[in-house]
Amino acid sequence: MDLEPVLTKLDRIAGGRAAGEKADDELVEHPRTRRAFTWISWLLALELLIGLAALVVAIVLFAQGTVLAFPVWMRILVVLGMTATLFYFAWRAQKGYRWAYSRLRLFSKIFPVITLVMAAIPGLFPFWMVTEQIVFSLILIGIADFLDSDHMRRVFRRPE
Repeated sequence: MDLEPVLTKLDRIAGGRAAGEKADDELVEHPRTRRAFTWISWLLALELLIGLAALVVAIVLFAQGTVLAFPVWMRILVVLGMTATLFYFAWRAQKGYRWAYSRLRLFSKIFPVITLVMAAIPGLFPFWMVTEQIVFSLILIGIADFLDSDHMRRVFRRPE
């Protein structure tokens, strides 16, 4: 089953007018680019595991009778949704789509700030979730570091 037509429509929604613009295939296939995306994929997989672990902890605590506030459940859903979105952006960026690289780079910088600000609000989240948010943010900062390298910015620079 060829999903590319459906993905192209989704790309148009996420990427706008520039959805079809791609980086040079030779640069996308460069070993440094492939290595960066391998690291990014592993870091995103770690983000997913952290999100799933938070869900398991919340379910176990709930099953033991602990009342968890609405923001805890909402945070878990948002983390899992964000991670799925970041996986999609990374996957499309690996295919050379500039819009996906741009979104991945932007969100890997914005999400840690939002997450750390929320973690700093006293009493909003339990200690275990604050710790999860800090680790989540540090991993995203690592992803942003890969995306901000001179090589990756050269690969995905705008055409002149």
